[in-house]
Amino acid sequence: MTGPEAGALAGLGDDNLVLRAARHLQARAGIRAGAALTLDKHLPAASGIGGGSSDAAAALRALADLWRCRIDPREPATASWAAELGADVPACLAAMPLRIGGIGEILEPSGKLPPLGIVLANPRRELPTAAVFRARHGEFGAPAPPRGTADPIDWLQACRNDLTAAAIGLAPEIADMLARLAGLPGASLVRMSGSGATCFALFADRAAAQRGGASLAAEEPGWWVRAGALLGDQPAA
Repeated sequence: MTGPEAGALAGLGDDNLVLRAARHLQARAGIRAGAALTLDKHLPAASGIGGGSSDAAAALRALADLWRCRIDPREPATASWAAELGADVPACLAAMPLRIGGIGEILEPSGKLPPLGIVLANPRRELPTAAVFRARHGEFGAPAPPRGTADPIDWLQACRNDLTAAAIGLAPEIADMLARLAGLPGASLVRMSGSGATCFALFADRAAAQRGGASLAAEEPGWWVRAGALLGDQPAA
């Protein structure tokens, strides 16, 4: 393991999600061959943005190519066994805009997204998903409706994150971070990501997001802040 965030995984040894994914594919496909893997870790651990799940999905794609075994993330069977590694893994394996059901194994393409800009911010606070679910009470709200032809921002404005209140109860700085993101010039939608503590703001384009991200990073040098743009409807390379 290398990269600026590798230290957070050092204690896991051979039990990190990349190696678990590799062994999972080996067992599913009856593969006897091995591989040498390097994880270059740049996303904070336990931050609610699916970093470990995305790493696992990348390992699955790379190893399927190396070992010449076919995996199709659009097939329900593939999504089902990928979900055994974690609820976010099937979506990360598909790597395209999706509306997700079940515990993550029901994938429905949500249509092409414009190249919206995004700023991600984390207060350098690990927030394990299980702790947030334990802190949450009551029923979950109704599922998000299909997007159809709606503008993505209008569609997302009608959606919510049912884990936000519980996460703020465990990490009150999330509330401040949401307010700071909402105050960035050009921010059109602000939400907590997953189970937190990372939050995000959407912008009209990458350039606007980069301006907002640079401003926030300068004001809060202790936070993890990154700016970029959303993928379209094509699977990632």
